[in-house]
Amino acid sequence: MTEVKARLRDIAVQASVSEATVSRVLNAKPGVAESTRQAVLTALDVLGYDRPSRLRRKSAGLVGLIVPELTNPIFPAFAQIIENLLAQNGYTPVLCTQVAGGVHEDEYVQMLLDRGVAGIIFISGHHADTNTQPHRYVELRERGLPLVLVNGYIEGVDAPFISNDDVASMGLALEHLVSLGHREIGLAVGPDRYVPVIRKITGFRHSMQELVGRSDVDHLIERTLFTVEGGASAAGRLLDRGATAVVCGSDLMALGAIREARKRGLQVPRDFSVVGYDDSTLIAFTDPPLTTVRQSVDAMSAATVRALLDEIAGQPSPRAEYVFRPELVVRGSTGAVRR
Repeated sequence: MTEVKARLRDIAVQASVSEATVSRVLNAKPGVAESTRQAVLTALDVLGYDRPSRLRRKSAGLVGLIVPELTNPIFPAFAQIIENLLAQNGYTPVLCTQVAGGVHEDEYVQMLLDRGVAGIIFISGHHADTNTQPHRYVELRERGLPLVLVNGYIEGVDAPFISNDDVASMGLALEHLVSLGHREIGLAVGPDRYVPVIRKITGFRHSMQELVGRSDVDHLIERTLFTVEGGASAAGRLLDRGATAVVCGSDLMALGAIREARKRGLQVPRDFSVVGYDDSTLIAFTDPPLTTVRQSVDAMSAATVRALLDEIAGQPSPRAEYVFRPELVVRGSTGAVRR
């Protein structure tokens, strides 16, 4: 059997059609239903065969995707899904990663403008920083450049915003811990200049009042860095103040909190319960598996790409912040408080 014949057979089996139909699709012959044509093209992609040049998608242009550092697994998760969705729609994603002391967001934007991008997606960018003025985004919109901004909010920008519900996240985490008997619950988050942090603190205060009847929670809130080291230092201070559990602003911080508890000879969750945030890749396989608040990364990414494509097509989305409800994933890092 020739190699071409073998390929036709493989594709036909994968697409559940005849070899003759595969041949008609590959040769761009008429008389094939669109659903059947798509099934054959999908089979080509799945099997790793190159599409004939006449059938390859024509690129609709470049789209910039600006994200923070990739050491926090939640950002690669967003980037991977968004890049894939953009590619499926014929756009070529350009990933721009920010690191401390590296290329600034504004510099990335200029590079993208120089390359004639069709739009830009910002994830946890300067729009999440309350010290940022909106002019950088306003100017881009005045140029007619489509934008979508994820996990952050800034007034006065004519663009759609996509966010996780940070207030609801705190409610989910605290309801779980209170049901286990915890009352001395700490919150470990990053700097409170950032919108998601401000919202987490607001949600924490509200839920502690609603669930425990406590408004004196300032000593239970630690503002540090969204890192393993930041989580460890925050957990140490909270343990010194008698906390029996902590809700962290990221999974990396939660891993640091577990490390600090073990350093003190405590067991998680017997002596100290820890809740993470994001449900990053591999978090289910830590020791112990981490209870965490899962962001709706798939749904948020799909909404982000859909909003950008609508903007590019001249059908702008309503000017609002689309807030997605998270989910609490209960694993092994939380348990009943010790009496």
